[in-house]
Amino acid sequence: MGLTLLKLGGELLETSQKQAALGRVVARAVTRLVVVHGGGREIDTALLAAGIPKRQVDGLRVTDGATLEIVVAVLAGTINTRLVAAINAARGRAVGLTGADVGVAPVKKAPAHRAVTGELVDLGLVGEPIRSPVPALVRALVTRGFIPVVACVAAAKDGQLFNVNADTLAGSLAARMGADRLLMAGGTAGVLDEQGHTIEALSRHDIRALVESRTASAGMVAKLRACEAAARAGVRHVAIVDGRDANALEHALERRGLDGIPAGSTRVTS
Repeated sequence: MGLTLLKLGGELLETSQKQAALGRVVARAVTRLVVVHGGGREIDTALLAAGIPKRQVDGLRVTDGATLEIVVAVLAGTINTRLVAAINAARGRAVGLTGADVGVAPVKKAPAHRAVTGELVDLGLVGEPIRSPVPALVRALVTRGFIPVVACVAAAKDGQLFNVNADTLAGSLAARMGADRLLMAGGTAGVLDEQGHTIEALSRHDIRALVESRTASAGMVAKLRACEAAARAGVRHVAIVDGRDANALEHALERRGLDGIPAGSTRVTS
């Protein structure tokens, strides 16, 4: 059976009820599964409490040293541990990881980012996945029936930790694992047009047009680019799905290929 990479947006994991619901969905999945999660809103809350300013460009968090400490604590500590516990409470077999674990998501410092406004921005301690072999640790866990749950914190060769956009990490890991499907689950019914209707399918040309016209929201830009990269790298079925509907998401994980992409989703084609 093919492998599914499921990315869960942090907005889906903000309460114990949401964590329990998604824990049950993941635990019941019949497909081989790897989960990557974000946690942007909880990071924002922790930054506010610490008096640290937030800065984002095209959905990418500009990360200095103080921000990185918050990111690591929230993602690799609080959210990852809670999600793993919720999956295992539902009789799943989840194992918590970060991109810094051996071979999971090697990165280098991301180059300056050219924003959709044309501005060139140094993102600071933000990592960019590098070309690397299939992660042996993740493959071994999946082969033995475990569900790796990966927080989007990673490290360079010298041990420097980096914040990594969760969508970017999910797309890269899906490509490296040779996943059959990449499902980006968030808080909207796929990508919405100007009338608020779900766009059923997007080509690479469509994605470029959405980004360049600034029609896509800042948070959606990184997601679209990650989906495009995964499709280009050979992931056969890529979709942005509504993670708020636990039943639809559970149904999706019971299926394969296009049958596992629920209604109200946006498919991304190569």
